[in-house]
Amino acid sequence: MAWIKTVPFEEATGKLKKLYERVTGPGNNVDNIMMAHSLRPHSMEGHMALYKNVLHHTGNKIPKWFLEVLGVWVSSLNDCDYCVEHHFAGLQRLLADEPRGLAIRAAIEARDPSAAPLDAAQQAAMLYARKLTEAPASLVVGDIDALRQAGYDDGEILEINQVSAYFSYANRTVLGLGCSTKGDDLGLSPNNSENPDDWGHS
Repeated sequence: MAWIKTVPFEEATGKLKKLYERVTGPGNNVDNIMMAHSLRPHSMEGHMALYKNVLHHTGNKIPKWFLEVLGVWVSSLNDCDYCVEHHFAGLQRLLADEPRGLAIRAAIEARDPSAAPLDAAQQAAMLYARKLTEAPASLVVGDIDALRQAGYDDGEILEINQVSAYFSYANRTVLGLGCSTKGDDLGLSPNNSENPDDWGHS
């Protein structure tokens, strides 16, 4: 599941067991990205809190399906197949429009967001996310102004920034520790956005 030792659900004790019980999906499945933290439960706790609040919080204004698009985009740019597959499955479930989702993925794989069936504001967000991922030190205030001109307010720009930044963190966690999707249930997510403490996956 990973290149370092991990503790399976059945062997977990103490704080790790309690955290596993919070993040499990059907059949006590724990995603490998979370299991990779098992030797340092406090690290898992921090990761999950960040993920839940950045991507799955009722305070966000940008539709969750599009935040997932940004996640798939950043993950693809980072060549992180693990996160691409997980979050594309989640994107398809949230979007509930398989042909459109497939067209978005095709544009992502072609590295051509202008070919995706997205509106001008969403494509502007994709351009910002790409620059943040590939050349973060090259960003200037004009990049933020471009997002404002596309129609985003500053809170929404923060959402775009945080989701894009989070996925680079998640991609590096997965790629750096050799996580695979073996045994994972793709597309599950903590869907109770009303409660930031509810990490249950479904």
